[in-house]
Amino acid sequence: DVFRAISEAQRVFGQEAIGPYIISMAQGPDDALAVLYLARCAGLTGPGGGVPLDVAPLFETVGDLDHAAETLTSLLDDPLYRAHVASRGDRQIVMLGYSDSSKESGLASSRWALYRAESALSEVADRAGVELTLFHGRGGTPSRGGSKPRAGILAQPAGVMHGRMRLTEQGEIIHAKYGLRGIALRTLELMTGAVLEASTGDRDARSLRPEFAAAMTTIAREGRSTYRALVYEDPDFIPYFRSATPIDVIERLEIGSRPASRRSGGGVENLRAIPWVFSWMQNRHLLPGWYGIGAGLAAAIDAHGEDLLRGMASDWPFFDNLLADVEMVLAKADMGIAECYAGLAGETGDRLFPGILAEYGRTRTLICN
Repeated sequence: DVFRAISEAQRVFGQEAIGPYIISMAQGPDDALAVLYLARCAGLTGPGGGVPLDVAPLFETVGDLDHAAETLTSLLDDPLYRAHVASRGDRQIVMLGYSDSSKESGLASSRWALYRAESALSEVADRAGVELTLFHGRGGTPSRGGSKPRAGILAQPAGVMHGRMRLTEQGEIIHAKYGLRGIALRTLELMTGAVLEASTGDRDARSLRPEFAAAMTTIAREGRSTYRALVYEDPDFIPYFRSATPIDVIERLEIGSRPASRRSGGGVENLRAIPWVFSWMQNRHLLPGWYGIGAGLAAAIDAHGEDLLRGMASDWPFFDNLLADVEMVLAKADMGIAECYAGLAGETGDRLFPGILAEYGRTRTLICN
């Protein structure tokens, strides 16, 4: 029925009435091939028998991001899909998810997985002679991919843009960035200038230094381990989350385009990223935007030295942007108010909050130094 509706819309309003077909939680090449199959079953074909629709797999978890290049390689090696891409002007859109990867693994692990996926996807497309457009599924807050427009664009890997970028703007961010004509023009000016800047110059001269990559891998690994030890492995965390945040109220608010959870159940894995982040904003923990970063930085300093991290902050836009985003989140958090909310969780709050406060203090100290 969906593909029949797409076919009707294209017939009445033209092919440009429908944008790319986004496959949420894409995991393998079969997800994209299924779109072509369903389209053909619904009669959504052009004069030459091809499907007049761009197919955009959306990689959202860290695991799927790590295998994104492998998935794209398999697709472009498939004669059927390669013919489809050729019919679309040898252009391919790939969407990258920031929210779920961060909710699953913490901010540092998510950002590093996205960075590596962009580089690997670009290399696959270049080898295949395909024009790749990376579609960034950014939310408003740093834990959902939000960042300053220019800094966020310049933080992307060298050589992945080629003058093209697509991104989402959602909810209150639309009003904040485009609500007034002057602000809207300035936002577009900043983004256009950053895309042009990122698309020029010598890619080899801006390539990532191996020692930077090694240190960032340490930060991501230790950050993920610390984050998951609390959020997914501590049996008291879900009761704490349910008691110390207003998630129960947020779940009942009928103000979003989608339900609060993908599936039934009270676990974090089923909860969508928007209510997850919004809950921690309300109790001033802002935990998804910084928890685990301090542990990752401390591990990297021990393994690689503080001077190297200072060099990363000075010479690598990706790392500098990550630190700036975390700094902003830390400034918005208020541990005094957070402690009051933690008190609502009783003994569970008494046990968990001191550890949260300690990690906040460590993260703040390392970021400010």
